Amino acid sequence: MAFVVQTVDLREFLEGSSSERQSFSRQLGKSLKNTGFVKVSGHSITQSRLENAYRDIKTFFALPKSIKRQYIVQGSGGARGYTSFGQEHAKDNPIPDLKEFWHVGQENPPEGFDSRIYFQNLWPQETPRFRESLLDLYRDLELCSQQLLESLELYFGLPHRHLANMVVNGNSILRLIHYPALKDQFIPGGVRASAHEDINLITLLPAATESGLELQDREGRWHAVDGLEGEIVVDAGDMLSRHVNGIIPSTTHRVINPKSADEVRYSMPFFAHPRPEVVLDCPSSLLGEGVVKKHPPILANDFLIQRLIEIGLIKP
Repeated sequence: MAFVVQTVDLREFLEGSSSERQSFSRQLGKSLKNTGFVKVSGHSITQSRLENAYRDIKTFFALPKSIKRQYIVQGSGGARGYTSFGQEHAKDNPIPDLKEFWHVGQENPPEGFDSRIYFQNLWPQETPRFRESLLDLYRDLELCSQQLLESLELYFGLPHRHLANMVVNGNSILRLIHYPALKDQFIPGGVRASAHEDINLITLLPAATESGLELQDREGRWHAVDGLEGEIVVDAGDMLSRHVNGIIPSTTHRVINPKSADEVRYSMPFFAHPRPEVVLDCPSSLLGEGVVKKHPPILANDFLIQRLIEIGLIKP
């Protein structure tokens, strides 16, 4: 049987009848269950918003290294601001990825949130439109992530907002990634993003500027999974997989090196994270007769810290 990542139209869930909403949720859940990925059209993120964001991140990453490094937030584990080239690596792979990136988080976390977890955003002075265009995109993707999680609740028969409420004011991250031309920056043995699984609940990835994203199926074969213009590629992360007892897997994926050493790539994944105090613990309704819970309960922030240590962004 052919390997297929399903494409679904979010308007069917947001505007459709009860049966159409059920159909959408079945398609979404089935694609995530079978492949770990799904492609979503019919969302509210406009092409002009994406173009504005790409315009501004290209301007920032073109700045001299000395200026970009002024925006490194020491002690944050890369949670906000700039992370320079070659700093992050995949779990169990010591060779750094061939990328640099910038993180945007909640701009105004509610009063009482731990400032050691919810760091303040930085905004580069050299690109005055950066803040507006990236915050607009952050909010759009945050809303879309909640809509998709609501649909997954329907798929699993979970209470309304069981999953979606986890990410309200969550520690979600918009990651702005620059993969420079390999002729300019290369580490022997390195790839743009080596094989890994995402940490969070779900990841939303608007179409990147170039191809390169691949996912690994259950037989270990790799498949290109780039989204078309107007589509968002969505994948399930470790937190979701853990919370639903592995019914939906956290799928291994990577970004391969291009054939041309001149090619530059930009992408903007949005990592939908729960609030730090959310407990990841499989609901009993998802445990059939004789099915054992695979993982003990864990706070979302404790799980995040474990994984950030594993990928080298914070020290043990």
